[in-house]
Amino acid sequence: MQLNYKTYGEGFPLVILHGLFGNLDNWQTIARQWAEDYRVILVDLRNHGRSPHADEMTYPLMAEDLAAFLEEQGVDRCHLLGHSMGGKVAMQAALSYPTLVEKLVVVDMAPRPYGRGHDDVFAALKALNPSDIEDRRHADELMAPHMADEGVRMFLLKNLARDSKTGFRWRMNLEVLDRDYENLIGPVGTLGQEFSRPALFVRGGNSGYVKDDDLDGIKYLFPAAELVTVEGAGHWVHAEQPERLFALVREFLGA
Repeated sequence: MQLNYKTYGEGFPLVILHGLFGNLDNWQTIARQWAEDYRVILVDLRNHGRSPHADEMTYPLMAEDLAAFLEEQGVDRCHLLGHSMGGKVAMQAALSYPTLVEKLVVVDMAPRPYGRGHDDVFAALKALNPSDIEDRRHADELMAPHMADEGVRMFLLKNLARDSKTGFRWRMNLEVLDRDYENLIGPVGTLGQEFSRPALFVRGGNSGYVKDDDLDGIKYLFPAAELVTVEGAGHWVHAEQPERLFALVREFLGA
């Protein structure tokens, strides 16, 4: 699978993976800052952004996609950062292909299973047929009854792409994301897997995604892990406290 990507800077590779319903554009601003010290590679995961659609969505497959991508890029070792779903992909890649990862950074995600938390998002996305909408304002009006948060709606509408034949289309593979959602909220790692190199887990102080008692599960798979809380941030740490996240990661990676 030929994953879509963008690169900034030069030096040791730092690979960044976005979250569910996101794409590499979500990380461009902070990536340009890290590019002062690293070759930053932003990747669209399968069924997201401009990467190909596929009929299956699991963490082992996404980790395999990433390993193949790095081989294509001539990268035999990198720092790996992932947020939310991308954090689970990063964890699975570090566990399955430990020789590829020098240091691991996971933003606001633990390796455990999670409960369903995106049913309203799927309802909002299914409320419109991209080929029938007139413009993004029309799309927003259709989504609003199902998703009250305007900021979330604007984030989701970044997945709309113009199509000369039908008006608009979803860049993401909504059908597969919906069908395989249980895989995406499931755990990563299997018995006997362990990543012993340095790992930084960053959580938002206002987010409930990583709880204090998650640390034992994190340490089981990532014994050298440290957990840091960024106050004043929710799940979107890179958007809400970008300067703090930039400094934390830069210090951890040793630039």
